[in-house]
Amino acid sequence: MFGPTIDKYASPQNAYELAYRLAPWFGWITVLLFIAGVYGSFSAPTDYEQGESYRIIFVHVPASWASMFIYVFMAATGAAGLIWKVKVTDATAKSCAPLGASFTFLALVTGSIWGRPMWGTWWVWDARLTSELILLFLYLGYMALQSAIDDRRTAARTGAVLALMGVVNIPIIHFSVEWWNTLHQGPTVTRLDKSAIHISMLIPLLIMTTAFTTFFISTLMVRVRCEILDQEKNTSWVRQLVAGENKDE
Repeated sequence: MFGPTIDKYASPQNAYELAYRLAPWFGWITVLLFIAGVYGSFSAPTDYEQGESYRIIFVHVPASWASMFIYVFMAATGAAGLIWKVKVTDATAKSCAPLGASFTFLALVTGSIWGRPMWGTWWVWDARLTSELILLFLYLGYMALQSAIDDRRTAARTGAVLALMGVVNIPIIHFSVEWWNTLHQGPTVTRLDKSAIHISMLIPLLIMTTAFTTFFISTLMVRVRCEILDQEKNTSWVRQLVAGENKDE
């Protein structure tokens, strides 16, 4: 059942058409989720310890989650391209890197803004912050490597190896607050027992996390389409597509 479907969308043309159809749907879902999430974020009660400054978690936590999720997804699609030599997965992995780097940078900035009133400083060499900074360097290194190698296939293979090596940093980021004595607060949402965050704060936080995820998906589809067109620019179906668009104009 799934084999023919996977084979079908391994074709660059079919993948392009699928992304073209789905991107607007995920875009509108993202808009609705952001509206609900922002409303819930400002409607949530004030934290009795952190005051109003805690509300930055509604951006910081989803951005942090997205930064790790995107990296794992990038490494997985890169590995798929490395093993099965599918051009669509190579395009997907390459398209993930700028998005992941953006979310990682946002997580670091919002974390610093939150840390200033909580810790009295913009930055500390905390295990969580340091490992998140390393994640940003991994994204930047991946993009630099892709740009430095002219041959697409070689660049994709080399980037996939780098991404797979960097996956070891993901559990370090996640468990750093449990493995070491850090200033960063421990897990509140992903605890095995009852969540430490009140439901009135948890719901908008989960909505915002979902919104960040759907935003990534919709934006990724746009980037993948552009990457596929660049990869396949000399093929007949791309020439026909461009000719059809020029004709409509």
